[in-house]
Amino acid sequence: MTRAMTLFDAAPDPGPDSSARARIVIHFDGGARGNPGPAGIGAVVSDPGTDPPTRLVSVSRYIGETTNNVAEYRALIAGLEAARDFPARAVEVRGDSKLVIEQVRGAWKVRQAHLRPLVDDVRRLLDAYDTVALVHVPREQNTDADLLVNAALDAR
Repeated sequence: MTRAMTLFDAAPDPGPDSSARARIVIHFDGGARGNPGPAGIGAVVSDPGTDPPTRLVSVSRYIGETTNNVAEYRALIAGLEAARDFPARAVEVRGDSKLVIEQVRGAWKVRQAHLRPLVDDVRRLLDAYDTVALVHVPREQNTDADLLVNAALDAR
């Protein structure tokens, strides 16, 4: 089941003269072969205002040895950082990590201390948007980001 969750309203309205897009979508994924193990990240930033949606930028990177959860967070951070080159008033974040989605929106506690700074980084990056939607999607709806993770791991 796909559920959209609005996190918060943050940035001021850029006004009618702004060149910002209405909305961008970020798909993210991270994975480790072994847990911990060699890890990669993938993120796709797209403009859903075109038909079909335009892929604006992709991120695929090997990040060394870490856990699946850290890789998921680092993928989202990389996607949000890449998205800064494409200003928008709203962002929809889509990922198959229920843990990341629920912790970022504040529904689940962050029990592992090493994840807290990553959650803080994500929230700081999300502050740039008027509207934030966090959507947990099934793995089958996150294949582009997943392919980027595997490409990064295979190329290491």
